[in-house]
Amino acid sequence: MRSDFEPLGKYIRKVNDRNDNSEIETLKGINIDKEFMPSVANTIGSNMSRYRVVSQWQFAYNPMHVGRDEILPISMLKEDRKVIVSPAYVVFEIKDHNQLNPEYLMMWCRRSEFDRNAWFTTDNSVRGGFSWESLCEMELPVPSIEKQREIVAEYNAVVDRIQLNEQINQKLEETAKAIYRHWFEEFEFPISKEYAESIGKPELEGQPYKSSGGEMVYNEELDEEIPKGWDAFYLGDMITHKKGFAFKSKYYRSSGAKVVKVSNFTSNSIDITDCNHIDNAKAQEFKEYELEKYDIVISTVGSWPSNPASVVGKVISAPSLAAGSLLNQNTVRLRTNDNCKQAILYFALKRKSFSNFVISGARGSANQASVTLKHLFSYKIALPKNNYPRLFKDFLDIRYKNETLNILLDKLRGILEIQLSRKIN
Repeated sequence: MRSDFEPLGKYIRKVNDRNDNSEIETLKGINIDKEFMPSVANTIGSNMSRYRVVSQWQFAYNPMHVGRDEILPISMLKEDRKVIVSPAYVVFEIKDHNQLNPEYLMMWCRRSEFDRNAWFTTDNSVRGGFSWESLCEMELPVPSIEKQREIVAEYNAVVDRIQLNEQINQKLEETAKAIYRHWFEEFEFPISKEYAESIGKPELEGQPYKSSGGEMVYNEELDEEIPKGWDAFYLGDMITHKKGFAFKSKYYRSSGAKVVKVSNFTSNSIDITDCNHIDNAKAQEFKEYELEKYDIVISTVGSWPSNPASVVGKVISAPSLAAGSLLNQNTVRLRTNDNCKQAILYFALKRKSFSNFVISGARGSANQASVTLKHLFSYKIALPKNNYPRLFKDFLDIRYKNETLNILLDKLRGILEIQLSRKIN
């Protein structure tokens, strides 16, 4: 044993509390991100009294499939509310929190080296199980409790900032969608100084257009009234487009130009930290498939709405970090000649009405759907003929900055986790 490392078994003990009276109904599983999540298990007819209880600061892990998945699904319950987990799970706690901090231990369990060691010690069963004895034999550095708390505070500061940025981005997205609906669907955008003066009512400057008597005209394409000076546009007439290329696996390298696939799409953006790469010299042959900041990308093949993670017609906006990446198959890139207009178009396509339109024209099997560009580009949108507000572009710029910061913060979090494996004085 390394002199500065100690066996985990010295500090932990098993817990075998059962849900005897079936009082606890919150059933949880543990995902590969090592977080408790709502269980997807079918519990109809199950005896819930057999399930194991997890209390605040206790740990639970699924010992099965570690050999297959190369990850030990383990998590610590921070909330002061008991939950139950499968009888197959192992629940344990730290004997003395003044010797080993629970959050410090959870940091250790999040390290990739921890999962590799767990995988290495799995048994020879088909499922590749991980025993309690193997967990107890694993070693970790145990500095003073003061040092542990200091490390946890540094780590949590980074994690909290990442979560705050994610919350800010989510709020920005929701706010932008609400403003888009108010301005471009309800036509209650602020009246401009020029329009107010042109109708001889300067006092109306800044007031909502439609409810303040702004002039509306009937549009046959949309079969509704829209503001004077606006028009109905087909999506295909507003943009230039490029379908993604079907890159062959033989092109892939460990580094080089990034290749963006549908699986790299997040809810609104692109996760460029988990992309395939092709050699930079080879990438020069595919420059026509490059992404630029503000590009709109839509998945043309995917699942039906029952699986939102990869749904057909998913719309994302390419952040600055994705600029220069190459677009893979089953996608189409949309681009206009005006970034402000392009940002507005992005929020137009994030509306439920566009999603419903895509699904109405999608075809495929029960597991996969596809949509043609002809159908996508026949979508109609009401927009001003010019003078596009920059507000929506500003929303995206803030989001891009937060995404960039989160990638840097996530790298810092990884560095803090790596440093746990070194001698800590």
